[in-house]
Amino acid sequence: MYFLETGFGFCKIVKNNSKAVNLIFDAQINHLKHLSVLNKYFIKYRYRLLAGIFFILASNYFAVLAPQITGYVVNKVQVMLSGGTVPLKEKEHDVLVNIFISWSEANFKDGSLIALASITILVLALLSGFFMFFMRQTLIVMSRHIEYDQKNEIFKHYQELDMGFYKTHNTGDLMNRISEDVSRVRMYSGPAIMYLVNLAIRISLCTYFMARKDWELTIYVLAPLPILAIIIYNVNTIIHKKSEKIQALLSDLTTNAQQSYSGIRVIKSYVQEKAMKSFFNNNSEAYKKNAIGLAKIESLYFPSMALMIGLSTLITVGIGSFQALSDPASKAGLIVEFVIYINMLTFPVSAIGWVASMIQRASASQKRINEFLQTVPTIKEPVTTGESAFNGVIRFDKVDFTYPHTGIKALKHFNLNINPGEKVLIVGRTGSGKSTIAQLLLRFYDPTHGTVSINDRSIKDVSLKKLREKISYVPQDVFLFSDTVTDNIEFGITGSKTLTAETAASYASINNEIKDFPKQYNTLIGERGVTLSGGQKQRISIARALMKDSDIIVLDDCLSAVDAKTEHEITKNLNQYLGDKTAIIITHRIITSIPFSQVVVMNEGSILEQGTHASLIQKRGYYAELFRKQMAGSSDEELSKI
Repeated sequence: MYFLETGFGFCKIVKNNSKAVNLIFDAQINHLKHLSVLNKYFIKYRYRLLAGIFFILASNYFAVLAPQITGYVVNKVQVMLSGGTVPLKEKEHDVLVNIFISWSEANFKDGSLIALASITILVLALLSGFFMFFMRQTLIVMSRHIEYDQKNEIFKHYQELDMGFYKTHNTGDLMNRISEDVSRVRMYSGPAIMYLVNLAIRISLCTYFMARKDWELTIYVLAPLPILAIIIYNVNTIIHKKSEKIQALLSDLTTNAQQSYSGIRVIKSYVQEKAMKSFFNNNSEAYKKNAIGLAKIESLYFPSMALMIGLSTLITVGIGSFQALSDPASKAGLIVEFVIYINMLTFPVSAIGWVASMIQRASASQKRINEFLQTVPTIKEPVTTGESAFNGVIRFDKVDFTYPHTGIKALKHFNLNINPGEKVLIVGRTGSGKSTIAQLLLRFYDPTHGTVSINDRSIKDVSLKKLREKISYVPQDVFLFSDTVTDNIEFGITGSKTLTAETAASYASINNEIKDFPKQYNTLIGERGVTLSGGQKQRISIARALMKDSDIIVLDDCLSAVDAKTEHEITKNLNQYLGDKTAIIITHRIITSIPFSQVVVMNEGSILEQGTHASLIQKRGYYAELFRKQMAGSSDEELSKI
């Protein structure tokens, strides 16, 4: 009666704590909302997931049979010492255990029966371990597949985003999302789910068989768990907030390091190593403090688990011993059986905190990933695309454009027609809108007003892939990959080659210098072409554009780092190469080696002057003055080449 009344008292405690437990579930549901985007992957790998759950169930099923056999053996020994028999209580054991007990008692004597039971317990342990192996082979491998798919999804989305996005986001933060954040999400899709399912199944099986054996003692043993749930709820709330902050600080730290590596030459030339180190130390210190703070909070989990498990063991031994005084023949095995169950629950229960922590961190990371994946690119593929001829007129019709991230109005009511095969020179001061023309033509941005069209068809209605395949572009800030010279020149060439890398390099006046490299065209270029001079990088970039052999060529101030003599050689080669191709050359310097069909002089986003070289010289305006100043600074040798 005492146990019954106390049991009902405990039920009241559980009822009073139910609100706290509900709050825990509500908090977890909120975190799982961020992680719900992973459901598509779980559906994709559903067979691995279901197989993993089956293996978890099988592993735990064979594990929970061992305590029942152990309890039976202890009672058997106790009865053997007293000279009695152990009654078979079928309702207290699993069906397989009942079959084992009935068969073994019918075929073996006491000593050999105990030996057989010991071997059976070993076999059960092996079976449990066998299925545990396959449990990890299915669920952990599944998480690696999900990690692979998610990284590909993020990288694909990176490539779909427009230039405006990259001008407002740090490279270090983008790298952190595809690496660190995805890794933390993998801990949820693999280990967290595996341990969560394992925890649920093991607790369910152990509780079920414990209750079948002695439900009153089971209530006392599990009494500390509601307290544990309240601790988990409070600690997890703090963990989630700190995890988000830590991930943001890690992004800042990665960005700081990435910028330092990329700008190391500037840092060294301005003797700012100490300042940059101090800046990095400040970021690192902030990250360290928050990480240590999170580690201290997480450290509450394991002592709490050990305390709860210790209390459960103490309760089992104490109350079980009290019951054994009245029935030593059956209660001795019960104590042993319950102690084994409690020890079996030690890791699953202690894993509650670990799993909750992984879910919290994964939720914070997935929230950051979701924010990125939900960013819609402003430059989108047209809904319907058809075949479009690229040998028509390139037309800028009343184009206005304002950069969204700065508010700078780059083009104002800009009109320009370029006929097929024409060579157009665009000159002007810095910030006059020259480069914007190239970026609008490649559709890195869309005009604020007006249209850009080819062959009387707006480029908004043309496939981005087809549009950019037809244009060879060399930007102002040239970029080379950390690869061989040949691979850099042949970058983007997927089909047959109309030129060799060496021929393209010859047109760009870089062939002789490449041949002086240690491994010539197989020489490995450092990251961003750090091993080359500015002029060499520009000329290899020009060779890459020529290698593409597109119908339209756009060169955006890509000769700024070469001397006048080399520039003359390149433009002379270009004149030979271009033939009937359409070319737009943007520069600060006037080029006379190419007979341009028209020259466009830009000023503050509008056309200041337009015409042929000869007509603009006769006009005696800005272009003529620029040409006069350029010629005044040229040598006699350079003048003779004009």
